[in-house]
Amino acid sequence: MTDRAHGSRRLGYPVAAGVFAVGMAGTTLPTPLYGLYRAQLGFSELIVTVVFAVYALGVIAVLLLAGDLSDRVGRRPVLLAALGLSAASALCFLFEGGLPLLFAGRLLSGFAAGLLSGAATVTVLELAPPGHEARAGLAATAANMGGLGCGPLLAGLLAQYAPWPLRLPFLVHLALVAVASVLTWFLPETVAHPTRRPRLKPQGLVVPPEVRGVFAPSALAAFAGFALLGLFTAVTPSFVAQTLNVHNLAVSGAVVFSLFLASTIGQSLMGRLGVRRALPSGCLVLVAGLVLVGTSLAVESLALLVVGAVLGGLGQGLSFRAAMTAVSGAAPPEHRGGTVSALFVAAYTGISLPVVGVGALTLGLGLKGAGLTFTACVMVLVACVAVYLLRRPLVES
Repeated sequence: MTDRAHGSRRLGYPVAAGVFAVGMAGTTLPTPLYGLYRAQLGFSELIVTVVFAVYALGVIAVLLLAGDLSDRVGRRPVLLAALGLSAASALCFLFEGGLPLLFAGRLLSGFAAGLLSGAATVTVLELAPPGHEARAGLAATAANMGGLGCGPLLAGLLAQYAPWPLRLPFLVHLALVAVASVLTWFLPETVAHPTRRPRLKPQGLVVPPEVRGVFAPSALAAFAGFALLGLFTAVTPSFVAQTLNVHNLAVSGAVVFSLFLASTIGQSLMGRLGVRRALPSGCLVLVAGLVLVGTSLAVESLALLVVGAVLGGLGQGLSFRAAMTAVSGAAPPEHRGGTVSALFVAAYTGISLPVVGVGALTLGLGLKGAGLTFTACVMVLVACVAVYLLRRPLVES
């Protein structure tokens, strides 16, 4: 490899992580704006969670249909397609005139995230020069969580303190997507012999036999951690406004951002513990965070909610990066993209189904009762995974 190629690869993985973050920020951009849409269109909390879950269904559909597409056509074309879908989603919200365009925007956003989740993660890992694999792994997962956290923070600040609260956040995101698309065009391709016209066929969950022992507990931990992310991105802004009587959109965005920031910090701690200890430890910290979140719902405390978000985010980040490292490390190179996508299927199932359940429960139990039921159920699941991993630790590859 020439010196120029080496330089391109060194430049490539931070740039790829930045592109990943921009794409993921668009998926959570509407989070603090749901209250404004509710006031404008007059729908219930259940509809809010369904609109949110449409995004996750879009992610899962793409992962199942084309989770290994970047393994065949190359990483760069898939990244460009994902950014195009992200731009189309922003346009739907920009010209929104009712629920149909909200659903369309969330579905397109899900398609974009589905393509990004596997392809961008593997791109960042593969562009890392020798000796920088651990740093690239942190960059990939931090770009994912950091991007998801920056979306609500950006939208909340713009909606609260700038004009056009339902338009400006998406105009800004379109500009960021344009920059990310130009950068992606110049990224080096890491697939040696990409196929020009692959046949698109459902692949199901691609989990090679040698990965399955690692995959099952990792997937359960990812499911539980993403369920907490789903609760915060879909329901927490409503809880902050309706129960705590805090109507500042920037505060709602900052609460959600604190969860994702803590997740990014948790990911950075994984290297010190190693996968074997980080996965069960992350699950235990996540349980503690869920206890505090549930307590904050019961006593109606914003401070406890933020502390629970930070602790839960630390546990989620620690366990998620450990799960990602374990699964990608155990997967053979020719199936790495598909295997990572399968892990994201489990994660995004966790971000969608439980949240819709919370929305349905609000009709009978109210927002507080639904939130308490949710936190109790997820707490039990995470505790069981932690006990299992303590008794049968993963073998690091």
